[in-house]
Amino acid sequence: MLGNSYDSQVCSIARSLELVGERWSLLIIRDAMFGSVTRFGDFQHNLGIATNVLTSRLESLVACGILAREGSADYILTTKGRALAVALIALTEWGDAWASPIEPPILYRHTACAGGAVHAVATCEACGRVPADEIGIQLGPGMPAEYPATRRGGTRAN
Repeated sequence: MLGNSYDSQVCSIARSLELVGERWSLLIIRDAMFGSVTRFGDFQHNLGIATNVLTSRLESLVACGILAREGSADYILTTKGRALAVALIALTEWGDAWASPIEPPILYRHTACAGGAVHAVATCEACGRVPADEIGIQLGPGMPAEYPATRRGGTRAN
């Protein structure tokens, strides 16, 4: 079983997984964000999760600032938590395309207009929408010079 610490990784994906990579965490965030669930008992009922596991996950999400306690009974998404919406939409769309034998059970809509469809897409600030096979990487300013990736030539694509 994998641990939940990726100290040897210089990677924002790894750091994100430390906070939300446990299997129940994103489902809790999903229910809070799109199901307006705020109470322990409602999370437990909706997810069918053991109370000790739910307690642990809620405490972790509060400790890292994704959820905040409001009063004695409610868990509310913070700005940091709400910022995960696009990641959840991207996972939903990937799951609809690659992991589900049925049509999409959930469609995301823009609530401030007439309900236009909302999608997670990669965009280039110069060209607009970018297909996945055209996305590469460039080492950023946060990459330590001594990290092994920098010894392999710096810029990598695909």
